[in-house]
Amino acid sequence: ICYLISAAVNDRRIWNLAIVIAAEFTRTMSKEQAANAPPYLDGSPYPPPSNAYPPQYVAGQGPQGYPAGYPNQPAVHYGQQPNQAGYSHGTTVVVAQPTVAFVQVFRDSPVHTNCPHCRAEIVTATQFETGTFTWVICCVLWFVGCGLGCCLIPFCVDGCKDVIHACPNCHQQIGRFSRM
Repeated sequence: ICYLISAAVNDRRIWNLAIVIAAEFTRTMSKEQAANAPPYLDGSPYPPPSNAYPPQYVAGQGPQGYPAGYPNQPAVHYGQQPNQAGYSHGTTVVVAQPTVAFVQVFRDSPVHTNCPHCRAEIVTATQFETGTFTWVICCVLWFVGCGLGCCLIPFCVDGCKDVIHACPNCHQQIGRFSRM
C-alpha cells in the first residue's frame, strides 16, 4: 500500500487503483464486523439495559425458573434480633465521620485562629525578628559593594525578617513564619 501511495503521486492511474483497494478493504472490514456483531436489535455492541426487577421469592415456592421444593424459611429482617418476650429490639446505626485536619498557615499578617494554650478564639499578634534571610541579604549587599552601611538596610525592613505569631491573651508563641 505504501508503494502504491508513493507511486500514486506520480501516476493518476495508480492513484485510482489505490482508492479502489482502500474502498474494498473498508467494505471487507465492515462485513467482518457485521458477522462478529452481537445479535442486538439496535446494532449496539452492548446488551440493552434490563429494567426488570430481580426475581421475587415466595415462601414455600422456588424462585422463578427453578423447581419448587425449597423448605419454608422464616422471614429475616436484617439488623433486627428475633422477637423475644413480646418486644422487638431497635437497630442502632453508628456512622463514623472522617477526621478533617485543618493546617493553619502562618504568613506575615495576623491570623484568625484558636489558641492551643488557652483555647480562646483570637487574632494573633505578630512580631518581626531577625532571621536567616535578613543575614543572607546583608551579606549579599556587602559582597556587591554596599559595605559602608547600606548592607544594614535589611535589619530595618520588616519584609526581610521572620514573623512570630503569639496569642494576645496568654502571650504564648503559636507559630513562626521563616522567610528562608
